[in-house]
Amino acid sequence: MADATKLAAAWEPRVLSLLRIIVGLMFMEHGLGKLIGFPPVPSQPAAFHLLWFAGIIETVGGFLVAIGLFTRGAAFIMSGEMAIGYFMAHAPRGLYPVLNGGDAAILYSLIFFYFFVAGGGAWSVDRLRSPQAAGRYATG
Repeated sequence: MADATKLAAAWEPRVLSLLRIIVGLMFMEHGLGKLIGFPPVPSQPAAFHLLWFAGIIETVGGFLVAIGLFTRGAAFIMSGEMAIGYFMAHAPRGLYPVLNGGDAAILYSLIFFYFFVAGGGAWSVDRLRSPQAAGRYATG
């Protein structure tokens, strides 16, 4: 049992990084769809529309989270964006997220809040920039 605990502790920051990279890239994809239409989305918002600003947050924030730069700040902003998005767009459609289409917004909000609390993990630019984080995420 001690070996399993030791293995889990050694891999925890790496798995956090894998989750952060994938979620950041997926979120960036949503933003790029809104801003430049790639990947193709049903409709692109007009410039300076609320959804256009959301696209900027999603593109820039998703990129920052994916590379692990300013992870906590970007994740906090994106967590709030998804919470606001849920209550503005999904909650008025009904109580249950699976029926109102808001389950992804809730998940993104909570995952980004986790990144705000946990940081970028072992494989992040933040770790390279901070000696404190380097000691916390030692991978030796």
